[in-house]
Amino acid sequence: MHPWGQWQWPLLICAPERALLELLGELPKEDSFHDVDLLVEGRVDLSPRRMQRLLEQAHSIKVKRLFLFFAERPSHRRLAHVAEDRIDLDKGKRMLVIGGKLDPKYQITVPAAIPGD
Repeated sequence: MHPWGQWQWPLLICAPERALLELLGELPKEDSFHDVDLLVEGRVDLSPRRMQRLLEQAHSIKVKRLFLFFAERPSHRRLAHVAEDRIDLDKGKRMLVIGGKLDPKYQITVPAAIPGD
């Protein structure tokens, strides 16, 4: 809770880790992979311990796979401290982008090229 406005109304604000997972849930409808990639690259304050707990509790397979996909990108290696073996990724392929390429590790389709690769 964070006091906001002239009357100090209570405003509920997500932790950065949860906000990132909520953003991934909207991908690719609301934002582009490039935008999310840049956002994740700039987030140096994400807690691996908190991310681990949230990923273990998350119900969305898409969100978990996308997070791990972005965490493995070279500029985001600090997120690699999350223990993937404790996260249920289910089975089967997920198509997120029509005409994209299949990421063989996480079985999700992503854009053929993300700017900055």
